[in-house]
Amino acid sequence: MQTMIEVRGLTKVFTLHNQGGTQLPVFRGIDFTAKRGECTVLFGESGSGKSTLLRSLYANYLPTSGSIHVRHRGELVALSGADSQTLLQIRRETIGYVSQFLRVIPRVPTLEVVAEPLRLRGVETAQAQARAGELLERLHIPQRLWSLPPGTFSGGEQQRVNIARGFIVDYPILLLDEPTASLDRRNAATVVELIGQARDRGTAIVGIFHDSEVRDAVADRIFHVQPQAATDRMAS
Repeated sequence: MQTMIEVRGLTKVFTLHNQGGTQLPVFRGIDFTAKRGECTVLFGESGSGKSTLLRSLYANYLPTSGSIHVRHRGELVALSGADSQTLLQIRRETIGYVSQFLRVIPRVPTLEVVAEPLRLRGVETAQAQARAGELLERLHIPQRLWSLPPGTFSGGEQQRVNIARGFIVDYPILLLDEPTASLDRRNAATVVELIGQARDRGTAIVGIFHDSEVRDAVADRIFHVQPQAATDRMAS
């Protein structure tokens, strides 16, 4: 299978400038690949750096050392050396990201929030909104709410809007940070179906799933993320 993400020697250390430059090691020397049509689950104890690794794959965090390459427009591109325009293209065309929290402009209707990634790719508004409506229905967001801003919704409803927005584009790479954490069983099952369909299309998925049933249902491979302290103990 074609490699879509290649991580080599990845190390992340946070510097706490408001605490006299104290350094907080997160992980060191991570190597892994994500393949086309596979779901790789990041697994580890709380605080091991799973979310930090996922955000690094989206270039929200720069690595302290090591490299991340993603397949963009047919070629492996280094994220750490990419300029802002290239990163924008990669996020618009290649990598989708579903975080734990929905961040949107206030007062924008839910239907527009979900449709926006398609419209940014040049899809006509009517077509984008039709696809957004299909996903919202599938995730059990009633139509009477589509004209309201999602900031007024419950946490579970906001997460379902977040998922719909993340899945509306057939991204080659999809990053998922606990997408089912706030969901009931019915909606978690819908997310599992969406993940399966994306994987069948050839999407490379990297995700964090604390729900063991969901994790078992979607995982092709499990990558264990070890915190820096554990890595140091193993090396000693």
